[in-house]
Amino acid sequence: MASPQQTSPPVQIWRKQSASADVSQSTADSVTVVICAHRDSRWQSLLRTVRSLRVQCRLPEQCIVVIDHNDQLLRRAQVSLPDDVEVLASEERRGLSGARNTGVRASRSDIVAFLDDDAEADPGWVGGLLAQYSDPLVVGAGSQVVAVWPRNRPAWLPTEFDWVVGCSYPGLPQTVRPVHKLTGPAISFRRLLFDQLGTFDTEMGQLGDLPLGREESEFALRIRRSLSRAKLVHVPTAIVRHHLGPERVRIAYYVRRCYSEGTSRAVLNRRAGGGASRAISWEYVPSTLSSGVWHGLRDGFQGDTTGFARSAMILVGLLAMTGGYLAGLGSSRSGSHPPPQLVLAASGGRSR
Repeated sequence: MASPQQTSPPVQIWRKQSASADVSQSTADSVTVVICAHRDSRWQSLLRTVRSLRVQCRLPEQCIVVIDHNDQLLRRAQVSLPDDVEVLASEERRGLSGARNTGVRASRSDIVAFLDDDAEADPGWVGGLLAQYSDPLVVGAGSQVVAVWPRNRPAWLPTEFDWVVGCSYPGLPQTVRPVHKLTGPAISFRRLLFDQLGTFDTEMGQLGDLPLGREESEFALRIRRSLSRAKLVHVPTAIVRHHLGPERVRIAYYVRRCYSEGTSRAVLNRRAGGGASRAISWEYVPSTLSSGVWHGLRDGFQGDTTGFARSAMILVGLLAMTGGYLAGLGSSRSGSHPPPQLVLAASGGRSR
């Protein structure tokens, strides 16, 4: 098995695409995986991500690495990655949405899967996602994202807020079931969707190190409005492991990320016109978070004092999200994006 650090292998390792495949039809026979990268410091992580695709039980037909406005990283990837990994420069404005859109346009498969450059796919990931598209109503499939902590999981971090570090959280289905939206570092859609509904909104999504997001939620709203019977499904058996940097286990990052999430939800609310986006954004708050507070208090009274900390951090997270949301609504009413100082105050690194 050739390493991504070596020269290209003598034969293409990716699964060969059927000559009869027609992406204009609603088939699901082929997969393109798009990896977006922008940080030089995550080079080794990018290599690990590519390696994880090369050992899939069901290989993808195409692997694309899109470099988001980093010329040095682009040259390094072009020289170091095997020739059967297509390395492209992002053709749109800086940010995750623009990089993903570049990958979509270059894809030649029925399904486009997106994998972050700090995520490592388990061998059954591609096959697990692809299997869901045997249902013609399924237009998107998401993954179970498991955290790989730099040391130990922070005792104060409530599992209900694992989305802060781009991982799956309580409340997601334990079996394959429809969900309102797909988010996280490992998601997939039918390629045909992008032709019909357009690509990701570049005014949303990750911008360098600024943790604004919600481009997947905005895309999900377009799907629901245009294709009433379409289904997005969560696939717990399609597992990826999200390797987290030490900056993401700090309380300051947690607060900034929650604040930014609130701001992003306000932007989505404005662009989507209200109602439906609020339903998607806050549907888990009453039940999941209230039960999280109760469980933390219970653990604390049973002798686990970190339970009190987890309950407190749920409330802190909610307050930060609410503050960001209100600030975002204020800028929305003026018809502008959140001011730069607001975004910078909320930044604390990539959310994925």
